[in-house]
Amino acid sequence: MMKRMRIIVLLSLTLTLISQGYSNPAVINSSVSDSEIQSVSEALYALDSNKASASEVIINPQILIPNSETSAKNDLSPLPLFKQVNEASLFSKPTYKAFIALLDNYERKTGTSESVSSVEVQEQEKFLMETMKNTNLGKELYSFLNSKGYYSSWDEFLEDLKMMWFGLYSRNNGKMDSSGFEHIFSGEIKNGKVSGFHNWVRFYLLEKQGLLNYYSHSFDGPWLSYPDVLGMQFMWDGYYKQVGSAIIGSSPEFDLAVYSLCYITRPGKLCQLRLGGMQLNIQTYTWDKTTYGDGKKYIASAYPATP
Repeated sequence: MMKRMRIIVLLSLTLTLISQGYSNPAVINSSVSDSEIQSVSEALYALDSNKASASEVIINPQILIPNSETSAKNDLSPLPLFKQVNEASLFSKPTYKAFIALLDNYERKTGTSESVSSVEVQEQEKFLMETMKNTNLGKELYSFLNSKGYYSSWDEFLEDLKMMWFGLYSRNNGKMDSSGFEHIFSGEIKNGKVSGFHNWVRFYLLEKQGLLNYYSHSFDGPWLSYPDVLGMQFMWDGYYKQVGSAIIGSSPEFDLAVYSLCYITRPGKLCQLRLGGMQLNIQTYTWDKTTYGDGKKYIASAYPATP
């Protein structure tokens, strides 16, 4: 009798959560070990042929501050973070071009509905095609996820990435104002401060335009070549980011691949990667209020977890 009562209570609680907009991700009959994630992340790292070389991207991190000072909003760096970026060699590559084309598609303030045109949908599809199906890195990610039973075809994989990353949901006032891609790669303004914003190309382009002011950094990863990781403090056109962590010098396909790998296999959890023999933790978050497909959750956030 007690066991039956517990089942009834649990069922009632589950139905209540579902009615409030919370839902479990679709069940996948797959188990991926930490060592498998680390192994495939090393493979992705090795296949990132479009990453920046030391001569293509030169940064000037300047002042390193303790975590206790990240809220102070002190501009301690007189010079920009990016000293030099070879746009001709990097941004002419198909994956970079497809990525940059997406960055002007968004209203940065939450509470303002996004309007997605047919041209913008085509840009989303081109970005996924260029980064995933047209690179060896993307093919490696698909092969791994396919072997683990997450996807049975390229079409299924690309369609799920499209919904996961570009599907709209509401962060403010019921407006369809956000997506995983906008939050993570482009950045948003919510409650008077920068939310998301974890991409070095976006950072560089805004800094170049004079719209972003680099203040300091509170974390510098152990990598001596690109990709590297920084935890940065900056002001974006009047709005502050206390710690904005980003993988520096990586290609757009690398960022998309490692964030997707972690979100698919470790949704809402800390995901331990290995890059060049060194550990990088990625934190992901699920969007729990609305779902797509057969109960799958949109990606809410993903970023390098810095101490």
